Amino acid sequence: MLNYEVALTQFELFVLILMRLASFVSVAPFFNTTGTPIKVKVGFSFALTMLVYSMHTDMNVEYTGVIGFAAVAIKEVIVGLILGMITSFCVQIIMFSGKIIDMDIGISMAQIYDPTTRMQVGIMGNFYYYILMLLLILSGMHRYLVAAIVETFNVIPIGGVKFGGTILTTVVRFMTDYFVIGFRIALPVFSATLMLNCILAILAKIAPQMNMFVVGMQLKLIVGILIIFFTISMMPAVSTFIFEEIKTVMSALVRGMS
Repeated sequence: MLNYEVALTQFELFVLILMRLASFVSVAPFFNTTGTPIKVKVGFSFALTMLVYSMHTDMNVEYTGVIGFAAVAIKEVIVGLILGMITSFCVQIIMFSGKIIDMDIGISMAQIYDPTTRMQVGIMGNFYYYILMLLLILSGMHRYLVAAIVETFNVIPIGGVKFGGTILTTVVRFMTDYFVIGFRIALPVFSATLMLNCILAILAKIAPQMNMFVVGMQLKLIVGILIIFFTISMMPAVSTFIFEEIKTVMSALVRGMS
C-alpha cells in the first residue's frame, strides 16, 4: 500500500509537469505550426517531461482531493499558455509590419493561404516572416525556448504560480511595444510611399490631364520593392532585436508569476 501511494504521487507530479510543457509546446513558435505533426509534439513534450522530472526528483506539490489537483493542473496549463503565446506574439510582430507594407505599396488585397498557420496572410508579411524564422533558427532561438521553459521549474515550482498585477502590466507594455516595433520595421517603405504620394499630389495639380491613379499604383509597387531590396539587409538586426524582446518579456512574466 505504501509503495502504491508513493508511485501515484510521483505519477501525478509527472502529469503536472507534462501539463505545463505540453501547453507551451502547443502554442510556442517553431512548434505551433501545422507542419509539425501532433505525434512529434506529444513525443517532444513527453521527452522534456522525463528530462525535467529526472532533474527535480525532490519536487513535491500539495493539494486536497481531485478538485485541488484539477486546480493545480489548470494553473500549470495557464503558465505554459501564457509563456508560449507571448513568445508567439513576439514573432508575429513581423506579420504586422508586412501588413503595413502591403497596404503602403498597394498589394494588401493579394492574400495567400499559409498552410503552416492556416491563415490568409499578405505577400510581404509571409516573405518577412519566413526570413525572420530562418534567422531565429540560425540564432538558436528554438534552443533558448526549450531551455527557458525547463528553467521555469526552478523559479516557478509546481503549484507555486502566483498571478498578480505584474503580469497584466507586462502584457500591456508588450502590446505597446508590439505596434511601435512593427511600425519601425515598416518605416522605410512607409516613408518612401509617403514622399511618393506627396510628389504625385503635386503632379496632379501641375498636370491634371495625367491619370495619377494608374501611374501611382505602378510607382508605389516599384518604389516599395526597391526599398525592400535595399533594406532587406536589416533583417538580421531585426531578428536580434525580436530575440532580445522575447528574452525580456519571458523574464518579466516568469518574475511576475514566481
